[in-house]
Amino acid sequence: MSFRNGLSSLLRPEDSVVVLIDHQPYQLSNLNSHDPHMAVNNATALAKAAKVFGVPTILTTVVADRGGRIFPQITDVFPGQEVIDRTFINTWEDRKVVDVVKATGRKQLILAGLWTEVCVAMPAIQALGEGWDVTVVTDASGAVSVEAHEVAIQRMLAAGANMITWLALAAEWQRDWARVETAGALVDVIIQHAAGSGIAYLWEQQLLNTPVPGSAEQAKR
Repeated sequence: MSFRNGLSSLLRPEDSVVVLIDHQPYQLSNLNSHDPHMAVNNATALAKAAKVFGVPTILTTVVADRGGRIFPQITDVFPGQEVIDRTFINTWEDRKVVDVVKATGRKQLILAGLWTEVCVAMPAIQALGEGWDVTVVTDASGAVSVEAHEVAIQRMLAAGANMITWLALAAEWQRDWARVETAGALVDVIIQHAAGSGIAYLWEQQLLNTPVPGSAEQAKR
């Protein structure tokens, strides 16, 4: 078994491509592994982070006429972008999706979707067998039960996939806060979607801009 380690194994925005799979009303209605509000929040945060770093992001649904359109919180991040609708349950059997991914020239394939045990596990396992470097964003995915989500993760780990959460992925893409071209926009995403971390940042800014009691009087002396 080969281990994923070393600096070169970390995710890089210039080598990444994201595929968001089946974030649709039907799947959300039977989501039981995560709070549905968090599933929508985290998938949206992932989409926004990808946009901040210029990472190509493919949006895909399965039989949208019956299962519903992809969440507007996600499509609003990419206005006017085509959502690829499939009949294949396994996204990686749909040639249109695969061709769009291959056309990016990226090899770090990042997946998130509903449900983890079906719509994420199947393409992840197939793509791994074809030599792709696959990472699954676990908190932007979800399953019909906690057990289903956890078993799916175990299957994908056994096949060689990497697991990550959306905030950890964003930090890995950023890598260095001196990269000012993305730092500010990423902080905005964190404020909007990272709950405690975002509020803590705002609180820190408030404290930094709050005069120390008595400092004005002391400065006059």
